[in-house]
Amino acid sequence: MKENLLRFNKKQKYLVFDFETCSLNLASPDNKPWQLAFMAYEGDKLIESADYYIHWDNLKLSEGARRVTGFSDSKYKKRAQPPEKILDHFEKYLYNKKYINLGHNILGFDIYIHNIFRKLLGRKPDYSYVNNSIDTLCLAKAIAKDIKINDDDELMSWQFKLNSIYERGMRLSLGACCKTYGVELDSNKLHDALYDIQRNYEVFKQMLWKIEI
Repeated sequence: MKENLLRFNKKQKYLVFDFETCSLNLASPDNKPWQLAFMAYEGDKLIESADYYIHWDNLKLSEGARRVTGFSDSKYKKRAQPPEKILDHFEKYLYNKKYINLGHNILGFDIYIHNIFRKLLGRKPDYSYVNNSIDTLCLAKAIAKDIKINDDDELMSWQFKLNSIYERGMRLSLGACCKTYGVELDSNKLHDALYDIQRNYEVFKQMLWKIEI
């Protein structure tokens, strides 16, 4: 029934999150997260917001990551906090099944960065939250290509199929999605994790009127 669609559920809770990392290449042996921002919402009501810089000894960033994120050594040294505290705070929401976890390209990037984070702290991999997640990049592909979710589709398997679609000319970055869905954007602030999730949540709310989930 259409009444069950997320667009109508003003009490649904969401955890919107984003990592900034040491490399743009997920498989880089030096890759680790240095910034994590997340916002917990109930509908339009903000419950909590956090923007952390994660302390690591001998942090090494690729030139590409430095350029894209505007990384500042002095700012990092001033703001970096112990990683254990940050991960515990984040996972308090991440593994709470009352929340839908939300992000742009999380199924292709951030869920793996999260588990790199866990590994660096000696914790076992744990992807149990993934089935309770929505990737706005997958939604953008579905809307652009008019790929509907069928009644017998599981949301996660449907998203992973979309995650595997790569086509030249598809402009589906977060910045492009902001323009498509009329969300105000300062392109100079993109790739700051906190700014990205603020924009992404606004994009997501517009997307819900374009696709029935």
